[in-house]
Amino acid sequence: MSDLRSLYQEVILDHKKRPRNFRLMESADFWADGHNPLCGDKMTVFLKIDDEIIKDVSFQGEGCAISMASASLMTEIIKGKSAQEAECLFSKFHRLMTDDGLTHTSGLPLGKLEVLAGVKEFPMRVKCATLAWHTLHTALDHSNQVVTTE
Repeated sequence: MSDLRSLYQEVILDHKKRPRNFRLMESADFWADGHNPLCGDKMTVFLKIDDEIIKDVSFQGEGCAISMASASLMTEIIKGKSAQEAECLFSKFHRLMTDDGLTHTSGLPLGKLEVLAGVKEFPMRVKCATLAWHTLHTALDHSNQVVTTE
């Protein structure tokens, strides 16, 4: 179990140090700002959508290793998916993070996102892990507004 936990920590630190899709997208169709006042995490998620398919996704901001790794992993996973598939992933990931009875992701295939499952052991950090996802959810609503984890 300690080897698995160590691997998860390595993945999280790698995505914090070298976040994927971390850039301003000037031609974004939709965007949303997210803020977690408890930890100080702030980010903007940008989307380029064509025919309901997420053609490009990026984010910018600053935050703890968990929030930045979650945003980086999220952008990798949703690129090329439909908006509906991204919303489904949001629901599954949110359930993984918040459902006390859910101890593993059987029936909820989340791929690389499963490295964040251990965050649930630290309730104050769940908001860090879900910030990018709530921000994505707001951007997918085409509302271009600010979301907070409060």
